Amino acid sequence: MMCTAKKCGIRFQPPAIILIYENEIKGKSRQRIMPVRNFSKYSDCSRAAEQLKNNPRHKGYLEQVSLKQLEKLFSFLRGNLWGQSLAETMEQIQRETTIDPEEDLNKLDDKELAKRKSIMDELFEKNQKKKDDPNFVYDIEVEFPQDEQLQSCGWDTESAEEF
Repeated sequence: MMCTAKKCGIRFQPPAIILIYENEIKGKSRQRIMPVRNFSKYSDCSRAAEQLKNNPRHKGYLEQVSLKQLEKLFSFLRGNLWGQSLAETMEQIQRETTIDPEEDLNKLDDKELAKRKSIMDELFEKNQKKKDDPNFVYDIEVEFPQDEQLQSCGWDTESAEEF
């Protein structure tokens, strides 16, 4: 299917993912409604997103829609099924997708740790400067200001005298 995804959203009643796309051959904007079946407030959003994206009926239309975006839409649907408002659901999703620098990652279980690592990888990829970027500079040298006299460490001076 030759189409370009423009917008992707969710409808709560009856539950459905709505995709607005442009047909590249005819140049017309169209809307595709993909009903969400067998989804409850206890369902796994990532699994539901994978199933929808791999569904043969919708696969061609959802190629340009990221799995993360579909997971987020299913999270909105699950929040609605739990009775949360959109603001509460958005706040919960924001907490789940950001990393607290003060959080001790050693105390997390394997599933939560893998989730945090994927968030860090995604953030790294987003902020990484590549050779093709217009602001890319190859060898950056930075001078750091030294307001105070450097403190020497005891172990450093002792080892220097031995040599």
